[in-house]
Amino acid sequence: MTMKSKRFEALAARPIKKDGFVKEWPEVGLIAMNSPGDPVPSLIVENGVVVELDGKKRAEFDMLDTFIANYAIRLDKAQEYMAMDSLKIANMLVDINVPRDVVVDITTSITPAKITEVLGHMTVLEMMMAQSKMRARLMPSNQCHVTNVKDNMVQIAADAAEAAIRGFDEMETTVGIGRYAPFNALAIMVGANVGRPGILTQCAVEEATELDLGMKGYTAYAETISVYGTEPVFMDGDDTPYSKAFLASSYASRGLKMRFTSGSGSEVQMGYAEGKSMLYLEARCLYITKGAGVQGSQNGSVSCIGVPAGVPGGIREVLAENLLAACLDLECASSNDQTFTHSDLRRVARSLMQMVPGTDYICSGYSATPNYDNMFAGSNWDADDYDDWNVIQRDLKIDAGLQPADEDTVVTARAKGARAMQILFKELGLTEITDAEVEAATYARGSQDMPDRDVVADLKSVEDLMGRGATAVDFIKALDRGGMRDVAESIFNIQLQKCAGDYLHTASKLSSSWECISAVNYPNTYHGVKTGYVISDERWAQIQDIPWAIDPASI
Repeated sequence: MTMKSKRFEALAARPIKKDGFVKEWPEVGLIAMNSPGDPVPSLIVENGVVVELDGKKRAEFDMLDTFIANYAIRLDKAQEYMAMDSLKIANMLVDINVPRDVVVDITTSITPAKITEVLGHMTVLEMMMAQSKMRARLMPSNQCHVTNVKDNMVQIAADAAEAAIRGFDEMETTVGIGRYAPFNALAIMVGANVGRPGILTQCAVEEATELDLGMKGYTAYAETISVYGTEPVFMDGDDTPYSKAFLASSYASRGLKMRFTSGSGSEVQMGYAEGKSMLYLEARCLYITKGAGVQGSQNGSVSCIGVPAGVPGGIREVLAENLLAACLDLECASSNDQTFTHSDLRRVARSLMQMVPGTDYICSGYSATPNYDNMFAGSNWDADDYDDWNVIQRDLKIDAGLQPADEDTVVTARAKGARAMQILFKELGLTEITDAEVEAATYARGSQDMPDRDVVADLKSVEDLMGRGATAVDFIKALDRGGMRDVAESIFNIQLQKCAGDYLHTASKLSSSWECISAVNYPNTYHGVKTGYVISDERWAQIQDIPWAIDPASI
């Protein structure tokens, strides 16, 4: 009998061995960066018109090439910058002595193939250094998912209130049953603004419904408007860059913030990667985003993370596409959301590259619930990881958007969030929310701790609410009548922001005092040590104050 190594037997049982890996296969797009199938960068402009783009003559352009050529590249200095050595541009990205605006002038004037070539020269460390400089907004932030398998709006409100206390500036929900969308959207908006005024919320559903909810005041932003890097995949959803641009303008014209969503791996999954690298295809997505006039992107592979994570250098590519978004002067919500590995070590390593340098929104979906309740297919981080995230911030002295919270503060916020929904439903004549549900949501870990609701009655109530044409004005009045004036004022101020339009600027978020903070009034000015965003003494005190740390004063 052949002896087996006990060490290899132990290694075989490690969680990492449950993950899927594949060797590079460029022909089908299973290659992260630097594919032999990527085009050679080129740009020829005649009489202000792009007649050649990355090796293609205009007559050969597909609809993505045409859109990018017409709308996404600044042509005044484009041929000058295209002639620059790609390695030189890569060094400018890293060099603290080259200001961000100088680099952006170059990176918004070159082609998708050229910027892909530039980033292909860079190590992960160099990309992280560049990310510190290229982030659009001065300070980083974070976004979370607030969902549950029961579509229980009382729990959503309580979870959102807690998430606000923990530091999230944006929150996103979705549904298990599509018709629950108005209740879930209402719950996350109310709960979030119980926890802290000024939090932006969204409900990710079918695009027409999502836009309708936004126009009625149930939501403040959207980001699940997907774009793709090859024509067949784009058209599979009956979409074009032009239809997506029209949809983007519909949101903006109603004062709604929005981002496009893209990410490496989608074209591979759909079978139309055309032999190109994941980074090159993502570059095309981001150029379409830029050309459509959209303020930002949710990218970093997002829901397709298992694809780049399975190939060599795939997590490096994810960082590269986040950096690419910043190079195009776009707001970047840098994913770190969907779970992709059985290894705790690996999932943390995947996120450090965004946590350490900071992105505009480090997660585009940190799950504010246990993962069994995450309706976005589970997150890389969830509510059970709050303490770990906070300790990592404390260990490294970085601001990754969250802060510790004590139990009494969280319980109080959760109770008020659930009670606000009870009052709102009562005032609007919707299905009853009982005291028992409020109490359960106050102390629940997740939906397993919540009583079941009458789904049929709830859906009839949703239909009644929408049939009345109820808008945010009705919610504001109802909360005010029910004694929740502070929450009513927050919902009113969210609607007011849509009229002002300030948060349509790149990398916007709102402070608790209703200041719009964006790349316009708080631009990233990093140019070396002690420049750009420096954690204040007040913020550092907040980050390091984990409740279970021993206080020498109490000994």
